[in-house]
Amino acid sequence: MDDDIYGIKKWGDDILEVLNNGNIGLKNPFYPSNPSIDLIKIVKSLNERGISCPVLLRVTDYLAFRIKQINESFFKAIKEVGYKGYYKGVFPVKVNQQAQVIDRIVDFGKEFDFGLEVGSKPELLIALAHDLSSESTIICNGIKDREFINLAILSLKIGFKTILVLESPRELDLIIEVSQELNVRPLLGIRIKLTNKVSGNWSQSSGDRSAFGLSVEQVMKVIKKLKSYNYLDCLVLQHSHLGSQIPDIIEIRKTTQEACRFYSEMCKQGAPLEYLDLGGGLGVDYTGEQKSSFNSINYSLDEYCINILETVKYELDQSNIDNPIIITESGRACIASSSMLIFNILGTTNFDSEKKQELNSKDHPLLKNMIQIPEYLNLERAQECLNDLNYYREEIRALFRSGQIDLSNMAKTEETYLYVINKIKTVLSSTTEITEELQDAIDNMADIYHGNFSLFQSLPDVWAIDQIHPIAPLQKHNKRPNRRVILNDITCDSDGIINKFVLKEGVSNTLPLHDVSDDEDYFLGVFFIGAYQETLGDLHNLFGDTNVATIKLKENGGFQLLHEQEGDTISEVLTYVEYEPKNIINRFKHIVEDAVRSRDLSLSERKKITQTFKDSISGYTYFEK
Repeated sequence: MDDDIYGIKKWGDDILEVLNNGNIGLKNPFYPSNPSIDLIKIVKSLNERGISCPVLLRVTDYLAFRIKQINESFFKAIKEVGYKGYYKGVFPVKVNQQAQVIDRIVDFGKEFDFGLEVGSKPELLIALAHDLSSESTIICNGIKDREFINLAILSLKIGFKTILVLESPRELDLIIEVSQELNVRPLLGIRIKLTNKVSGNWSQSSGDRSAFGLSVEQVMKVIKKLKSYNYLDCLVLQHSHLGSQIPDIIEIRKTTQEACRFYSEMCKQGAPLEYLDLGGGLGVDYTGEQKSSFNSINYSLDEYCINILETVKYELDQSNIDNPIIITESGRACIASSSMLIFNILGTTNFDSEKKQELNSKDHPLLKNMIQIPEYLNLERAQECLNDLNYYREEIRALFRSGQIDLSNMAKTEETYLYVINKIKTVLSSTTEITEELQDAIDNMADIYHGNFSLFQSLPDVWAIDQIHPIAPLQKHNKRPNRRVILNDITCDSDGIINKFVLKEGVSNTLPLHDVSDDEDYFLGVFFIGAYQETLGDLHNLFGDTNVATIKLKENGGFQLLHEQEGDTISEVLTYVEYEPKNIINRFKHIVEDAVRSRDLSLSERKKITQTFKDSISGYTYFEK
């Protein structure tokens, strides 16, 4: 069978492949000719160690490879276009603040002078606690109070290149005041609102109506004030945030061009700028479609680098201005592919049946008509049969509500409906040339597979902004899937569903999966979730963080477990919402003791119930076998 129904070769070519046994394998990007590592074997090995699903699996090789790839693509482009400056990227800490992640980014990025971007005091503290290379930068964005500014300026005395980026004119007064108190001249940047507005989910962060940055008139006021205080020589960086996940390369060219015009004019005003920070924007092709859309991009990494450097070189050469050090904040592209969520299917709700219903004399005439629909069902009459089926069922339901049909006829009606739906699905599966109305009907009849995960905790962007992440089973790729499903999480919320999926032919409202038996573990992987998903999640239904495993792929096959982090216990989650676990246990003990007195609960039963409660409060928040 076609082993690429999920489009793995399109969106995961350099990290995933389907093995001969039908399982998904993890490829080592540094050693592409080596055998891939069976992901099912990794999951089972983790389970034997006590790390059960759901589990967030981080693969350090993918993070290291992406950092290397981005830097080397810029270095290659610099040479190709004859650019006379350098590239020094930074990782925005907000994209993934987890300690195990930041530690490795700093480690992998040191040879490239890769720095960090921070937007709050906690993030600045994280950055300053890392041994960055002497040539890397810490870019400070966001609203800054005295404490933030004080720490950033003092860090210059111990060798950090910490640049305070002005987000508003009022910050400058405070920075100058603190600088004079400390007798340390700051490194300053200025964030400029560009007029070009990009497309995509984050378009509001671009254009002259964006929340952060200075307008043209504010830029001139800041330059004037810097001159009056003799601080203009501190202004070394211009920052222009292009936007996150920009889908169209033309938009990147246009915004880069506009940023260069500001850079050129500020240099003419006497600002000794050295750095041009073009912010985020480098997208991830979540769907593999290679087109300008919310979840895809129409350019490659090499094209992105070439376009930026060509544009900057041309624009600044025109003005006889030295080529600056280029900074980008490509957090999403750095880290998205390095994390995946693995979860098991807990159960299924199937909306069809193979059980044929036989006619008998007690059947209502409408029910008899329903049972006979398969007799004239074929591809050409599929829509007609579906229309008849829905009509008869609605009429019978109305008769049941008015008391004209008994429960046995109603139950047989629903069983017949599922059987005929199964027959219609079978007929339609023989072709891809069906009407939109029929496709919508099939999608509405999709089975529901219940997964051991919380959408709101682990995949918040799927719920909030319709972000699409590739999802595929970890096994059975050598067998054709026979179900079309949507996914339901473990929470008791109607919003806890996923109904947009990446397939080879494009985005689909249903996901092809296999039948799941009670005696097997059926695992799914959600890929490219390293950016934002680990830190944006909430505690819906008090489902906490999942187990986390960080692994490194071995050169000769296999993997090494570098770090494990147990998921939140119920006790820990309760403290997040202001409960004290000891108090809860004591309150429950009082309730049980009252039952001993009033309900004749035996002492042994009291002990068992109390111990069960205590065991639960220290257990995993997710489904456990």
